[in-house]
Amino acid sequence: MEIRLTVGSRGAGRRVVLLVALLAVLLPLCCRAAPERLRYAIPEELSRGSLVGPLARDVGLNPAELPVRQLRIVSGDEKQYFSLGADNGNLLVNERIDREDICGDVSPCVLSLEVVVENPFNIYHVSVAIHDINDNAPHFDREFVAIKMIESTPPGTRFPLDSGRDPDIGANSLKNYQLTPSPLFSLVVKESPDGRKHAELLLEKNLDREKERNHHLILTAVDGGNPVRSGTAQIKIDVIDANDNPPLFTKEIYKIRLLENLPEGSLAFQVKATDGDEGTNADITYCFSHIANSARQTFSLDPRTGDVKITGPLDYEDVKYYEATVEGKDGGGLSAHAKVHIDIVDVNDNAPSLTLLPILNPVPEDSVPSTVIAVINVRDRDSGDNGEVTCNIEGDLPFRLAESSENTYKLVTESSLDREKISAYNITITARDHGSPALSSRAALVLEVSDVNDNAPVFEEAAYSAYVAENNAAGALVLRVHARDADAGTNGLVSYWLEGDGAGAAAPYVSVEARSGAVYAQRSFDYEQCREFAVAVRAQDGGEPARSATATVRVFVLDRNDNAPRVLWPAAASGAGSGGAGTSAVPFEVVPRSAEAGYLVAKVVAVDADAGRNAWLSYELVQAPEPGLFRVGLHSGEVRTARAVSERDAAKQRLVAVVTDHGQPPLSATATLHVVLAESVQEALPELSEQAAVAASPAELQFSLVLALALLSALFLLSVALAVLSRLRRAGPPAVLHCLDAQRFSSAGPAVPADFCEGTLPSSYNLRVAPGRAVTESAWLLPPAWLPSLAAEDLLSGEPSGKPSPSSSAGPGQPSDDPGAPQQAQPNTDWRFSQTQRPGTSGSQNGEEGGAWPNNQFDTEMLQAMILASANEAADGNSTLGGGTGTMGLSARYGPQFTLQHVPDYRQNVYIPGSTATLTNAAGKSNAKGSSGGNKKKSGKKEKEKK
Repeated sequence: MEIRLTVGSRGAGRRVVLLVALLAVLLPLCCRAAPERLRYAIPEELSRGSLVGPLARDVGLNPAELPVRQLRIVSGDEKQYFSLGADNGNLLVNERIDREDICGDVSPCVLSLEVVVENPFNIYHVSVAIHDINDNAPHFDREFVAIKMIESTPPGTRFPLDSGRDPDIGANSLKNYQLTPSPLFSLVVKESPDGRKHAELLLEKNLDREKERNHHLILTAVDGGNPVRSGTAQIKIDVIDANDNPPLFTKEIYKIRLLENLPEGSLAFQVKATDGDEGTNADITYCFSHIANSARQTFSLDPRTGDVKITGPLDYEDVKYYEATVEGKDGGGLSAHAKVHIDIVDVNDNAPSLTLLPILNPVPEDSVPSTVIAVINVRDRDSGDNGEVTCNIEGDLPFRLAESSENTYKLVTESSLDREKISAYNITITARDHGSPALSSRAALVLEVSDVNDNAPVFEEAAYSAYVAENNAAGALVLRVHARDADAGTNGLVSYWLEGDGAGAAAPYVSVEARSGAVYAQRSFDYEQCREFAVAVRAQDGGEPARSATATVRVFVLDRNDNAPRVLWPAAASGAGSGGAGTSAVPFEVVPRSAEAGYLVAKVVAVDADAGRNAWLSYELVQAPEPGLFRVGLHSGEVRTARAVSERDAAKQRLVAVVTDHGQPPLSATATLHVVLAESVQEALPELSEQAAVAASPAELQFSLVLALALLSALFLLSVALAVLSRLRRAGPPAVLHCLDAQRFSSAGPAVPADFCEGTLPSSYNLRVAPGRAVTESAWLLPPAWLPSLAAEDLLSGEPSGKPSPSSSAGPGQPSDDPGAPQQAQPNTDWRFSQTQRPGTSGSQNGEEGGAWPNNQFDTEMLQAMILASANEAADGNSTLGGGTGTMGLSARYGPQFTLQHVPDYRQNVYIPGSTATLTNAAGKSNAKGSSGGNKKKSGKKEKEKK
């Protein structure tokens, strides 16, 4: 549909408004037939903001959808003639539209643009036809024209006049010429093949120079607009003398074709005219009688030769052709005219231009194929094949160009993207025309690929192992785990956690730092309680939804020598109260004086809670009254006689053995063994009673001296105080001293020092203080009502007690005179045992032990297993040493000192050389207890029968 509007000088504004209203009603009806291409038509010179058409409505959008669909103009001319209404999406005039400036005399004049909507994406092509209005009046290039005519010019001669110009087209263009009335001249209007009208002056009658030398006329050019616009030019005619022959051009019309790339100064063409006259009347000069200003700046005419040269640049894209009139005039004033029509031939001198509008940048890496990335608009000012353009993408990229319409492309994804492989693409789009040679241009787009959380963290190792020495500080670093996440930003930020609810059984042991992955010890590890544990560490990224991975961390606790050997036999002396007096329960061994070298006295049994070399034990005898009489096995702990017992040897022997492990630094413990050289216990009792006072250690003597000195000092002070009080009483004591009558004397109970101190060598030493002596020496402050009976333990401790001997007045089994005194127990005949019942692996085992400890893991385990064999046999009740239940296979005399229920499971650390027993613990026997009591049974060799 085409709507024409004629605008005159009056009422133009009102009619323009009517035209706009009419277009607003009719254009939507015309455009609905093709929703992908919209056409509008408006008159030129509309004011800014004038309505072009309801674009949003025509593409099916209501005002509420505009923010979401993002309707916008993405292409068009360099000058933005149109804009979109922000609230209603109407297409509005944005700049002054002058049809003559935009299209010249090309009809129809159409402006094209592309409009994009998103969600979903679509492109609409809009064409706006610019209709001409009569806004330009015709005009002449020269407002004053001088014409010379020879008076002899015959009537009917025609003289071309300057043509008027009107930029308007159609009905508004130049339509007619008018000449002021004259009896000599008339006006002839001709129309050229292209529709242009030219005026010629026709001589109607002969001229008479003598009557009138000059004639003045007015030429008016009139257009067809409403109201009519016109332009005028003054014509002055000078009448000169006769010249019979006018010049004659070789061609009436010169048609020339010039390439637009001809350089300046090139000869374009030549005009030629001849004259039949002679002399000055035949001397012809050339000039442009009618030429546009643009052509006058582009071409020059040599007045003598008629050569036309190029003086300015030729550009087909700006001016496609030129028209001019060449005049040839002789010396007599006669002239001839020829038309010149110059067509400019297009050459491929313009490279394509690209306009790239990004739509989605950055693009998510999970975008589906055919996602629109950008819109590319291509323009080439050349024509024909020179203006046809093909676009392509350089390189092997996961993108392609989809042609949307003529000269418009969409850049879309062709395959899936992976940011972890390529995080950005440098996309170069090349536009190449079909000219020869072909010209091209490029546009670059840096496309960023945004990250999505499509990668889970990956640990550097599937399982980690860490070795930590025990007794570590709480909070010590165990190891660091590290996981990498190929994603970026928050999606690649890895945090670490302990896996599972409460992190499992190992939760109290370790913790993990969320950011660094550092695993710290929550407490000090103890190899003896836990040798290894495992924990699962989870690495989780910060994406949504979060992704995670799990690795296993296994921690191995390394043993340190932090446990000193523990002596199980002989047991340390224990104190027991009886009637307010302290007694000492000390184990002892009876060795007959007839014992030969190698006689098994006892066996020192010790265990170490550590493992490996830290649990390898060595035994050494460090203190003995007779150094050459006894020896101890280096690895077995068996105490044997090194030589035969003689009569010169003391009856009581106190042996101190040191048990040392092989750790660094080594730790040790001491074991004290009391040995009595006698054929039986009854034979040893009198001797022990007599020597008890002499056997006191220097420490006990020192303690007794200090105590006696303190008591003497106190007695002296008390005597002085009593003397003073006695004197004061005789003199009449004051009332202030009456309070002293309530209690004049104080009493002190017995002081009992420590019985036994256990430590490790070389940093600790053992000191034994006999409690019996301390009680005896302090008893004078509070004398007992009866003397207690003599216990075997008191005899072995080497200290006398208040108990009577078996030879006292009260016979065995009869009560004493004091009814409160305890009864003497009868000697137990079960104290004597055979040599096979002695502690150790065998009662007949002899020989020195020597050699180094085993130096491989298998030997170590065998050593530890064999040491505890006796403990296992005790639990089963099958000990070869004759011990009872819970006595670790020792003889009955060792039973009261320790039981299995108070001993930790050291079987893995105990080794008894030569034993073939296995480390098994029968069900129901592990909790067996040994017998306990204040008086412990002592065993010894059976007395030899007297012959």
